[in-house]
Amino acid sequence: MPWHARLDLDYAVEGGRSVARYAHDGPLRILQSLYPEGGGVCHNVLVHPPGGLVGGDTLALDVVAREGSHGLVTTPGAARFYRSEGAQALQHARISVAGGGRLEWVPLEALYYSGCLAENWLEMDIAPGGELIGWDVAAFGLPQANQPFLRGHVQQHLQLRGAWLERGCIDAHDTRLMDGPLGLAGHRCLATLFFACGSDIARARRDAALEAARAVIDAHPLASTAGVTSPNPRVLVVRALAPLVEPAMGLLRAVRRAWRPLLWSLPPSEPRGWAI
Repeated sequence: MPWHARLDLDYAVEGGRSVARYAHDGPLRILQSLYPEGGGVCHNVLVHPPGGLVGGDTLALDVVAREGSHGLVTTPGAARFYRSEGAQALQHARISVAGGGRLEWVPLEALYYSGCLAENWLEMDIAPGGELIGWDVAAFGLPQANQPFLRGHVQQHLQLRGAWLERGCIDAHDTRLMDGPLGLAGHRCLATLFFACGSDIARARRDAALEAARAVIDAHPLASTAGVTSPNPRVLVVRALAPLVEPAMGLLRAVRRAWRPLLWSLPPSEPRGWAI
């Protein structure tokens, strides 16, 4: 029987600190709020007890960061999309950031098993003055366990309303996409990091962030398959291809550590529970 779960997560400022309120339906919830950086930033771990999605499962997440709040959402492990016999599995996250609000959307990777039929949507609506640092990391198959991505279909959707839209269809049988030089080129991890804003990023600030990301990329082993660009004045995007998850995630974390002090005057700290 398919699982259907929903979580509404709301960050607001109460008593001088960012506080998370939430409601859930089904097996999707957050753990206790943590404040490793003090009251200004509320850290939460998103938990899905079944451990993965099979055909017919749906996860719906609505995250709101209100004026002046700063929320950080991560996960304890990979989101797993397992083999399906015909029905699709769907994860759909909607994020709204108010003016003056900040959100960090930094879950661990989405792992797509061979034979899965998956959709993974992330839609962002950011008001002028609101800002978000987030990422999407997609891993296809289990190369280290000799379980390659031989069949299956994944549809990805990343959108900042009014500024940026990316849709990708990854089909295991599309050899030109999976192995061609203009596609994944034989890599099985596609990682995307973004800084998204509700209004245009000031030119000097944007250039500084681009240079900081390029410095990290140039010094990283994935330098030949990674890059950073600004496809819209409201968005910066880092993209990387890697054979495995670990180097791609390492690169994204390194850029985030560079961006946090530069863009938000915050220390380059990482959530508890992340493996270094």
